[in-house]
Amino acid sequence: MLTPFYSPSLPENRLQILFFFLSMVSALLLWRYAYITLISSPRFYKKALLIGDVSELRLMVEALQKSDPNYVIAGYINTGKKDGDFDYEKLQKFEATNLKHIVDDQHINEIVVASSKVKSKEVTASLLKDLNSLLIQGFPIKDYTQVYENLTYRVPVQHIGKDFYKFFLFSRSNHNKFYLFSLRFFDVLFSVIGLLFCILLTPVVFIINFFSNRGSLFYTQARVGKNAKNFRIVKFRTMLEDAEINGPQWAEKNDYRITSFGKFLRRTRLDEIPQFYNILVGDMSIIGPRPERPVFVKELSEKLPFYKTRHIVKPGLTGWAQVKANYGSSYIDSLEKLQYDLYYIKHRGLFLDLNILIKTFSTILFFRGQ
Repeated sequence: MLTPFYSPSLPENRLQILFFFLSMVSALLLWRYAYITLISSPRFYKKALLIGDVSELRLMVEALQKSDPNYVIAGYINTGKKDGDFDYEKLQKFEATNLKHIVDDQHINEIVVASSKVKSKEVTASLLKDLNSLLIQGFPIKDYTQVYENLTYRVPVQHIGKDFYKFFLFSRSNHNKFYLFSLRFFDVLFSVIGLLFCILLTPVVFIINFFSNRGSLFYTQARVGKNAKNFRIVKFRTMLEDAEINGPQWAEKNDYRITSFGKFLRRTRLDEIPQFYNILVGDMSIIGPRPERPVFVKELSEKLPFYKTRHIVKPGLTGWAQVKANYGSSYIDSLEKLQYDLYYIKHRGLFLDLNILIKTFSTILFFRGQ
């Protein structure tokens, strides 16, 4: 109400400000009404028909529909021998006969083929003939792994299984000399700036740490880097000095070992600032999969056969998994992070790197670090 007095460039009549406010609210309400009735309307849903082994369907359906509510699995065709106990709500089963009729009758927009364990040769031959006929007519038929990556921005390693390296094509940027040179140039540039900021920040952290944490300011820890070679990472200490008196253990959300000041450092990501030293000497990069401890790498490699693939590139200060995945230390959380890391390695490039940087700045500004 006081802006007309302090901003002469604005209109002096408050009634004009009221009109401006009402016009903005009206436009916003109209846009939301249009979105609800048009864009998010059920008639604009993309309906897909899933073809695959029923033993794998539940995981596939949940992953696809969770990532995009407008992507609807209308039904499935089982290519396995038995239906098992698969009973998914609102998911209709179709027989592998007259595929064209099913597509027309159910208004299917695309077919997703996710059959990694086809056991019935008769069904496969029949489906291949119908799928080829639809493909010739221009109907979209996609592989499940392709659809999964496009919707979730992850690599479905749990579905690919033994055929992992057949589907996992590394990004050309991994061998592009110009991209690698540019990446290293910006690593050095930002690490120098980061270390200068670290020098200015250290006295403040030291004083608060002296009264709050009552322990050493920095700590180093062995981590696994590129080509599975170990290096020592440097961080501001955020936990009690005897945090691992009983041996190595995963950090958890709301971990009691993290001090009150340590929580602030983690939420603002300020505890990561000393890692610019690791970036400067070449152990790490600004962007890449987060480096893990050797003991946990060994443990996860036994559970996740393709976990070591993330060591093909340098570990990063921030990464795709850090800005997309939730914090956690379970097997499911590790699998989700691995999927994001492999997606980054497969699709890494300038635009994905910029996307990660923007999301990282957002995490810092809104205290979403963990």
